[in-house]
Amino acid sequence: MGSVTWEHDGRGGSGYLAVPVSGAGPGIIVIQEWWGLVPHITEVCDRLATEGFVALAPDLYGGTQTTEPDEAGKLMMTLNLGAATEQMSGAVNHLRSLDAVTSAGVGVIGFCMGGGLAMMLACQRPDAVVACVPFYGVIPWPDAEPDWSALSASVLGHFAANDSFFPPDKVEDLRARLVAAGKDVTMHVHPGTDHAFFNDARPEVFHAEAAEAAWVETLTFLHRHLD
Repeated sequence: MGSVTWEHDGRGGSGYLAVPVSGAGPGIIVIQEWWGLVPHITEVCDRLATEGFVALAPDLYGGTQTTEPDEAGKLMMTLNLGAATEQMSGAVNHLRSLDAVTSAGVGVIGFCMGGGLAMMLACQRPDAVVACVPFYGVIPWPDAEPDWSALSASVLGHFAANDSFFPPDKVEDLRARLVAAGKDVTMHVHPGTDHAFFNDARPEVFHAEAAEAAWVETLTFLHRHLD
Protein backbone atom coordinates (compact mmCIF):
# COMPACT_ATOMS: atom_id res chain seq x y z
CA MET A 1 0.00 0.00 0.00
CA GLY A 2 1.32 3.41 -0.88
CA SER A 3 2.03 5.97 -3.59
CA VAL A 4 2.19 4.83 -7.22
CA THR A 5 2.77 6.43 -10.60
CA TRP A 6 1.82 5.40 -14.12
CA GLU A 7 1.95 6.54 -17.73
CA HIS A 8 -1.09 6.88 -20.00
CA ASP A 9 -1.21 8.35 -23.49
CA GLY A 10 2.19 9.89 -22.95
CA ARG A 11 1.16 11.58 -19.71
CA GLY A 12 1.97 10.62 -16.16
CA GLY A 13 -0.46 9.98 -13.35
CA SER A 14 -0.02 9.38 -9.65
CA GLY A 15 -2.09 8.23 -6.72
CA TYR A 16 -2.46 5.85 -3.82
CA LEU A 17 -2.82 2.08 -4.20
CA ALA A 18 -4.05 -0.39 -1.58
CA VAL A 19 -3.91 -4.16 -2.14
CA PRO A 20 -5.52 -6.82 0.08
CA VAL A 21 -3.32 -9.17 2.10
CA SER A 22 -4.33 -11.95 -0.28
CA GLY A 23 -2.50 -10.05 -3.01
CA ALA A 24 -5.46 -9.95 -5.40
CA GLY A 25 -9.06 -8.82 -5.70
CA PRO A 26 -11.57 -6.84 -7.77
CA GLY A 27 -10.52 -3.33 -8.79
CA ILE A 28 -12.00 -0.08 -7.51
CA ILE A 29 -11.19 3.56 -8.31
CA VAL A 30 -11.61 5.97 -5.38
CA ILE A 31 -12.17 9.66 -6.21
CA GLN A 32 -11.17 12.39 -3.76
CA GLU A 33 -13.22 15.20 -2.22
CA TRP A 34 -12.40 18.84 -2.90
CA TRP A 35 -9.74 18.76 -0.17
CA GLY A 36 -7.34 16.70 -2.31
CA LEU A 37 -5.91 13.23 -1.80
CA VAL A 38 -6.08 13.57 1.99
CA PRO A 39 -5.72 10.79 4.61
CA HIS A 40 -9.50 10.21 4.69
CA ILE A 41 -9.39 9.07 1.05
CA THR A 42 -6.32 6.87 1.44
CA GLU A 43 -7.97 5.34 4.50
CA VAL A 44 -11.02 4.50 2.39
CA CYS A 45 -8.65 2.71 0.01
CA ASP A 46 -7.14 0.81 2.94
CA ARG A 47 -10.60 -0.15 4.21
CA LEU A 48 -11.55 -1.44 0.77
CA ALA A 49 -8.35 -3.49 0.65
CA THR A 50 -9.25 -4.99 4.02
CA GLU A 51 -12.51 -6.10 2.40
CA GLY A 52 -10.65 -7.80 -0.46
CA PHE A 53 -10.55 -5.09 -3.12
CA VAL A 54 -7.62 -3.51 -4.97
CA ALA A 55 -8.25 0.22 -4.57
CA LEU A 56 -6.58 3.06 -6.48
CA ALA A 57 -7.14 6.77 -5.75
CA PRO A 58 -5.76 9.10 -8.46
CA ASP A 59 -4.35 12.39 -7.19
CA LEU A 60 -6.31 14.96 -9.20
CA TYR A 61 -4.59 17.96 -7.59
CA GLY A 62 -1.03 16.79 -8.18
CA GLY A 63 -0.13 16.64 -4.51
CA THR A 64 -1.94 19.77 -3.34
CA GLN A 65 -4.10 19.37 -0.21
CA THR A 66 -5.97 21.78 2.03
CA THR A 67 -8.13 21.88 5.13
CA GLU A 68 -9.58 25.32 4.37
CA PRO A 69 -13.02 25.35 2.68
CA ASP A 70 -12.32 28.53 0.71
CA GLU A 71 -9.10 27.10 -0.69
CA ALA A 72 -10.79 23.77 -1.41
CA GLY A 73 -13.53 25.55 -3.32
CA LYS A 74 -10.95 27.39 -5.41
CA LEU A 75 -9.09 24.17 -6.15
CA MET A 76 -12.31 22.46 -7.23
CA MET A 77 -13.49 25.28 -9.45
CA THR A 78 -10.11 25.63 -11.16
CA LEU A 79 -9.76 21.89 -11.74
CA ASN A 80 -9.27 21.24 -15.45
CA LEU A 81 -12.00 18.72 -16.21
CA GLY A 82 -10.30 17.54 -19.37
CA ALA A 83 -7.10 16.78 -17.48
CA ALA A 84 -9.04 15.21 -14.62
CA THR A 85 -10.89 12.98 -17.07
CA GLU A 86 -7.60 11.86 -18.59
CA GLN A 87 -6.18 11.13 -15.14
CA MET A 88 -9.20 9.11 -14.05
CA SER A 89 -9.31 7.20 -17.31
CA GLY A 90 -5.58 6.55 -17.05
CA ALA A 91 -6.11 5.31 -13.50
CA VAL A 92 -8.76 2.90 -14.78
CA ASN A 93 -6.34 1.58 -17.41
CA HIS A 94 -3.55 1.26 -14.87
CA LEU A 95 -5.76 -0.53 -12.38
CA ARG A 96 -6.99 -3.01 -14.99
CA SER A 97 -3.40 -3.70 -16.06
CA LEU A 98 -2.35 -4.89 -12.61
CA ASP A 99 -1.93 -8.62 -12.09
CA ALA A 100 -3.50 -8.15 -8.66
CA VAL A 101 -6.87 -7.14 -10.17
CA THR A 102 -9.17 -10.10 -10.72
CA SER A 103 -12.25 -8.36 -12.14
CA ALA A 104 -12.81 -7.60 -15.83
CA GLY A 105 -14.67 -4.41 -14.98
CA VAL A 106 -13.99 -1.98 -12.16
CA GLY A 107 -16.02 -0.10 -9.61
CA VAL A 108 -15.72 3.59 -8.80
CA ILE A 109 -16.57 5.31 -5.52
CA GLY A 110 -16.30 9.03 -4.90
CA PHE A 111 -17.13 11.65 -2.30
CA CYS A 112 -18.57 15.17 -2.78
CA MET A 113 -16.75 16.51 -5.85
CA GLY A 114 -15.46 12.97 -6.31
CA GLY A 115 -19.00 11.60 -6.27
CA GLY A 116 -19.87 13.76 -9.25
CA LEU A 117 -16.63 12.81 -10.97
CA ALA A 118 -17.36 9.13 -10.28
CA MET A 119 -20.63 9.47 -12.19
CA MET A 120 -18.83 11.30 -15.00
CA LEU A 121 -16.21 8.56 -15.18
CA ALA A 122 -18.90 5.88 -15.34
CA CYS A 123 -20.43 7.68 -18.33
CA GLN A 124 -17.07 8.24 -20.02
CA ARG A 125 -15.80 4.68 -19.52
CA PRO A 126 -18.82 2.39 -19.89
CA ASP A 127 -16.40 -0.16 -21.33
CA ALA A 128 -14.74 -0.51 -17.93
CA VAL A 129 -16.92 0.82 -15.08
CA VAL A 130 -19.60 -1.66 -14.01
CA ALA A 131 -20.47 -0.29 -10.54
CA CYS A 132 -20.58 3.33 -9.33
CA VAL A 133 -21.09 4.60 -5.77
CA PRO A 134 -21.35 8.40 -5.43
CA PHE A 135 -21.44 9.71 -1.85
CA TYR A 136 -23.24 13.08 -1.78
CA GLY A 137 -21.89 13.62 -5.27
CA VAL A 138 -22.05 17.06 -6.83
CA ILE A 139 -21.14 18.33 -10.29
CA PRO A 140 -20.55 22.04 -9.63
CA TRP A 141 -19.05 22.98 -12.98
CA PRO A 142 -21.36 24.83 -15.39
CA ASP A 143 -22.50 22.77 -18.37
CA ALA A 144 -20.57 19.73 -17.15
CA GLU A 145 -23.41 17.24 -16.68
CA PRO A 146 -22.36 13.97 -18.28
CA ASP A 147 -24.08 12.17 -21.12
CA TRP A 148 -26.31 9.92 -19.02
CA SER A 149 -27.27 7.87 -22.09
CA ALA A 150 -23.75 6.40 -22.04
CA LEU A 151 -24.13 5.08 -18.47
CA SER A 152 -24.09 1.28 -18.30
CA ALA A 153 -22.85 0.77 -14.73
CA SER A 154 -25.19 0.03 -11.86
CA VAL A 155 -25.36 2.99 -9.47
CA LEU A 156 -25.79 3.11 -5.69
CA GLY A 157 -25.93 6.66 -4.38
CA HIS A 158 -25.69 7.85 -0.78
CA PHE A 159 -26.93 11.37 -0.05
CA ALA A 160 -27.59 13.54 2.99
CA ALA A 161 -31.00 14.76 4.10
CA ASN A 162 -29.61 18.18 5.04
CA ASP A 163 -27.40 19.05 2.09
CA SER A 164 -27.38 22.49 0.51
CA PHE A 165 -24.96 21.32 -2.20
CA PHE A 166 -27.24 18.57 -3.53
CA PRO A 167 -30.56 18.49 -1.64
CA PRO A 168 -33.01 15.57 -1.68
CA ASP A 169 -35.24 17.10 -4.37
CA LYS A 170 -32.28 17.17 -6.77
CA VAL A 171 -31.40 13.59 -5.81
CA GLU A 172 -34.93 12.49 -6.65
CA ASP A 173 -34.91 14.40 -9.93
CA LEU A 174 -31.68 12.72 -11.01
CA ARG A 175 -32.88 9.30 -9.88
CA ALA A 176 -36.16 9.65 -11.76
CA ARG A 177 -34.43 10.78 -14.95
CA LEU A 178 -31.98 7.89 -14.86
CA VAL A 179 -34.63 5.30 -14.07
CA ALA A 180 -36.81 6.65 -16.89
CA ALA A 181 -33.81 6.18 -19.18
CA GLY A 182 -33.64 2.51 -18.18
CA LYS A 183 -30.61 2.79 -15.89
CA ASP A 184 -30.04 0.57 -12.83
CA VAL A 185 -30.01 3.23 -10.12
CA THR A 186 -30.68 3.24 -6.38
CA MET A 187 -30.39 6.48 -4.42
CA HIS A 188 -30.54 6.61 -0.62
CA VAL A 189 -31.10 9.83 1.31
CA HIS A 190 -29.93 9.19 4.87
CA PRO A 191 -32.15 10.87 7.50
CA GLY A 192 -30.60 13.28 9.97
CA THR A 193 -27.35 13.64 8.04
CA ASP A 194 -25.38 16.56 6.66
CA HIS A 195 -23.14 16.78 3.62
CA ALA A 196 -19.97 14.68 4.14
CA PHE A 197 -21.60 12.49 6.80
CA PHE A 198 -19.24 9.63 5.91
CA ASN A 199 -16.08 11.63 6.64
CA ASP A 200 -14.93 10.61 10.13
CA ALA A 201 -12.14 13.21 9.94
CA ARG A 202 -14.82 15.91 10.21
CA PRO A 203 -16.60 15.33 13.55
CA GLU A 204 -18.89 18.32 12.97
CA VAL A 205 -20.71 16.40 10.20
CA PHE A 206 -19.74 12.74 10.70
CA HIS A 207 -22.74 10.50 11.39
CA ALA A 208 -21.49 7.14 12.64
CA GLU A 209 -24.73 5.20 12.25
CA ALA A 210 -25.45 6.42 8.73
CA ALA A 211 -21.81 5.99 7.69
CA GLU A 212 -21.78 2.38 8.86
CA ALA A 213 -25.09 1.57 7.15
CA ALA A 214 -23.87 3.15 3.90
CA TRP A 215 -20.56 1.30 4.10
CA VAL A 216 -22.18 -2.11 4.63
CA GLU A 217 -24.57 -1.57 1.74
CA THR A 218 -21.74 -0.31 -0.47
CA LEU A 219 -19.61 -3.38 0.19
CA THR A 220 -22.53 -5.69 -0.61
CA PHE A 221 -23.17 -3.77 -3.83
CA LEU A 222 -19.54 -3.81 -4.93
CA HIS A 223 -19.08 -7.50 -4.20
CA ARG A 224 -22.26 -8.32 -6.12
CA HIS A 225 -21.11 -6.52 -9.24
CA LEU A 226 -17.36 -7.18 -9.14
CA ASP A 227 -16.75 -10.61 -7.59
